Amino acid sequence: MIFVVLFTSILIGACGYIVNEDNADLLLSGYNTMSKDEKSKFDLSSYLGFFRKFMLNISLYSAIIYFISSIFLSDDYSAIVYTISLCIPWPYFFIVSNKRFKK
Repeated sequence: MIFVVLFTSILIGACGYIVNEDNADLLLSGYNTMSKDEKSKFDLSSYLGFFRKFMLNISLYSAIIYFISSIFLSDDYSAIVYTISLCIPWPYFFIVSNKRFKK
């Protein structure tokens, strides 16, 4: 399970760096369907900063939560805690990104 957690964390963290202003048209859902007028109003550089920070935080903290929980809990419960730690931050991401970077 350790390799799965490390691989997933690296993959999530890498997603924060893979998406940039050059390829946002292809990779960002919602942004790629905006008209040119809407894209000009959207603060893409600030959004990408928020996106990158969020992805790095979720990859780092979920891995830390897993490793700490594996000290105190069995492997099965640690996997459940890890899964929950990956799922909980996403509503925050959607709420904040919809309020702060609204179309």
